Amino acid sequence: MHKASATQSASSKIESASNIQLLVLDIDGTISGKSNTLSPAVKQAIMTAQAQGIKVAIATGRMYRSALRFHQEIGSSLPLVAYQGAWIQDPVTTRIHRHLSLSKEIAQQLLDYFEQPELRSLLSVHFYINDQLYVREFTRETELYAQRSGITPIAVGDLRQTLSTEPTKVLALCDDPNVIDGLLGNLRLQYTPAELYLTTSVATFFEATHPRVNKGVAVRYLAEEMLGLQPMNVMTIGDNFNDLEMIEYAGIGVAMGNAPAAIQAIAQWVAPSVEADGAAVAIEKFLLS
Repeated sequence: MHKASATQSASSKIESASNIQLLVLDIDGTISGKSNTLSPAVKQAIMTAQAQGIKVAIATGRMYRSALRFHQEIGSSLPLVAYQGAWIQDPVTTRIHRHLSLSKEIAQQLLDYFEQPELRSLLSVHFYINDQLYVREFTRETELYAQRSGITPIAVGDLRQTLSTEPTKVLALCDDPNVIDGLLGNLRLQYTPAELYLTTSVATFFEATHPRVNKGVAVRYLAEEMLGLQPMNVMTIGDNFNDLEMIEYAGIGVAMGNAPAAIQAIAQWVAPSVEADGAAVAIEKFLLS
């Protein structure tokens, strides 16, 4: 969907914007750009929406511990959706509402695949277990990831040592997006959606979680099971393929201007880019005007 047609579709929904009672936001590429922080404009728009009675939640592929500072900064009263929705926890009560992990068997199969001779030197592999990050070794990609996430990885050599506990998520990083595209294509031939949920949150991240995990399912849980709402009462904003399901679910689904074309095409409206405070623009357009 081109921006013009997206805007036209949005116009037909503006009348229903007054029905929005839940706003769900991705972090990276949506409310946080290169600075790895909320800009004043985005924070102000979120706070103003909350002051008008709209609930605001975070839904991210990040670890729970890495995402927590954003959740706290906006003062959300809802559980935090982390790991694409595999982990949903209330920071105030510490109650974990949902935790769906990968089976040890599939995690080991993925590791075997990543460690093929032609791939091993190209990939940095991350296992997320009990909200800790385990890696085989420290690579440049892992160090950059750790800096942005504010997380200290635990290097263990052979990641099989960690599989006494099922991982919440498996991630493979490569600075070549073509390698990540190849992983997605090949592994989607090996595993059905009923066996494994595969996605990317940025072009250089391959991510695997439990098959019943995606942000759309998580947002539905917050909206329908926790708040008694319907999709028409929900607005979501995201920027990448891991946001696809929640953008499709929401009554008003917004893609960022920096989102891939395929994600912009399924959105009702395309906001400016993250560096242009696009999330603030979207919130002001649909919820504050």
